[in-house]
Amino acid sequence: MLARYGVAATCLSLLLALPPPARASLPRVANVPGGVALVSLGPVLAGALQPRAWLGDQPLLVAAEAGQWFAVVGLALDTEPGEHELRVATGERETRSIAFSVAAKNYPEQRIALKDTGKVRLSPADLARVEGEIAAIRKLKRHWRGTDDADTSFVLPADGRLTGRFGVRRFFNGEPRSPHAGFDIAAARGSLVKANAQGIVLASDDYFFNGKTVFIDHGNGLISMYCHLDRIDVQPGEAVSKGQRLGLVGMTGRATGPHLHWSVILNGAMVDPELFVSRPAKTR
Repeated sequence: MLARYGVAATCLSLLLALPPPARASLPRVANVPGGVALVSLGPVLAGALQPRAWLGDQPLLVAAEAGQWFAVVGLALDTEPGEHELRVATGERETRSIAFSVAAKNYPEQRIALKDTGKVRLSPADLARVEGEIAAIRKLKRHWRGTDDADTSFVLPADGRLTGRFGVRRFFNGEPRSPHAGFDIAAARGSLVKANAQGIVLASDDYFFNGKTVFIDHGNGLISMYCHLDRIDVQPGEAVSKGQRLGLVGMTGRATGPHLHWSVILNGAMVDPELFVSRPAKTR
């Protein structure tokens, strides 16, 4: 999953009958590296503008639930524990800072043996290719498309067995690599891969580590990524609905067997996809 180089690339709730539309439930809270923080921005008031929020220079998804506005903040795996601040604008000029805390989390280790050592120690040509892909994916991760209907209540994108959890510290052939920035679902080659929520196909390509990959833009900095596909059945710019077919499970790129690697990106941070689903994947 472009691991060595730092790239891995919940139920419905109706809101009050106020100006903003009803929205799906927000992700589960996990104020840890790789998690999602929900920071209250104040009550939803009739006639008042929706607040805007930023973490650094990255705009944040803002949504309403139970009569309150929340900034939905993705916390990168390298986020330092402690106090952090986001910036909030409630009008044209009025801005303020809101503090929130992040706790430490220790993720387990996973050791993986690969027969293809060329996927662990790269040739100069492969390294140049990977570095170009890193730059392209980094740009995709920071993509922003404003929308009023970003759906944060996801369905699992494939049926199968959970074989790799988010955040695991990985070693390939005994060599340390970056943490696993996604969620692996093992399934037979050719099994259906579907969109976890409505959105627009942001990009698709065949990457060195990720293999055949699709990015779906759900709006407001929320993006999902589907890797190692055997086949891609959608095109960039295409609108997709929740549950729509995107392609088929495969083992392209760096993979030890057929599976779907599924990642969720929020305000540029890779976060735990399980926080967005109400039904967990089967572990066996």
